[in-house]
Amino acid sequence: MKNPDIRMVIQQPVVTEKSTALRDVANRYVFRVAPGANKRQIKKAVETMFSVRVVDVRTAVYRGKKAVVMNRAGRFEGYRSTWKKAFVTLADGDTIELFDVV
Repeated sequence: MKNPDIRMVIQQPVVTEKSTALRDVANRYVFRVAPGANKRQIKKAVETMFSVRVVDVRTAVYRGKKAVVMNRAGRFEGYRSTWKKAFVTLADGDTIELFDVV
C-alpha cells in the first residue's frame, strides 16, 4: 500500500481467548489489518490511533480456505477471503483501553 490512510491499515481488533492471554502475559495486541500493509505502516497506525509506543510488530497471512455452501438452490463452491493478522507488542506501561473494556 502506497501512503495509505492510517484508518485503512487497521481493520478491526481480534478478540479471542488466545489474543486475550497474549495481552495479559506479553502486552501484545492482535489486529486484523489490510493485506497490503507492511510492518512500518502498522506500527505508525497503532502509535497514531492509540497514542502508545510500539516495540515490535509481527504479521501472519491466513490464506483463504475452500468453502462449500449447500442450500435449496444447489451447491456453491468458492474460497474465503485471504486476510492478514498483526501481533503488536507495546512498550512496558502502555495499554490500549479499547481491549480493557471487552
